[in-house]
Amino acid sequence: MSVRRMLTALGLSVLVCGVAGLAQAQSASSKASKGAAKPAAAKPETRPAAAAAVAGGAEPTLIGQFGTWGAYTATPNGKKVCFALAKPSSSKTNPPNRPRDPAYAFVSTRPAEKVTNEVSVMIGYTLKPGSESTLEVGGASYAMYTQGDGLWIKNAAEEERMVDAMRKAADVVVKGVSAKGTETTDTFSLKGLSQALDKLAQDCKR
Repeated sequence: MSVRRMLTALGLSVLVCGVAGLAQAQSASSKASKGAAKPAAAKPETRPAAAAAVAGGAEPTLIGQFGTWGAYTATPNGKKVCFALAKPSSSKTNPPNRPRDPAYAFVSTRPAEKVTNEVSVMIGYTLKPGSESTLEVGGASYAMYTQGDGLWIKNAAEEERMVDAMRKAADVVVKGVSAKGTETTDTFSLKGLSQALDKLAQDCKR
């Protein structure tokens, strides 16, 4: 795994703390506006949102919601990062009902590093070292490199083709194995991803 990807893993895991808090705040606000119960205090689903400060004081900003995908920007250490993020529409474990943290799929663009549309998944548990994980979309299966609780495509040359398939498909399926041997299958709806990536492409130019 390259140093760049390791730093990306650290950055995304920290940024997701802030995003989780934002997502819950939005959810509470939305429920309140529909006459639901009083809005609860926005509590991140993983580590404290304040941990986003570790990423150079980067608090992610939602710039658009497209279907199941949120488009976000942040500026860790003065360098702009843009990413689309979604939670799984369904998750299964084998054996069933094994506990885990929330999973998130990212498609990230980092202009300062000349990185565009890098796909990664924070799977919500520590992956089994050396295990095979896959991302299935558009009838094709892509081998994923695993590190800690993160997944990245093994063959970077295939990433552009994979993102093109994600733009057109209805969903993507991510399979992994935890350090304890639990098999997981997460399905992410791709509704709105294409629009989110178009929005980020515009915003990340400046």
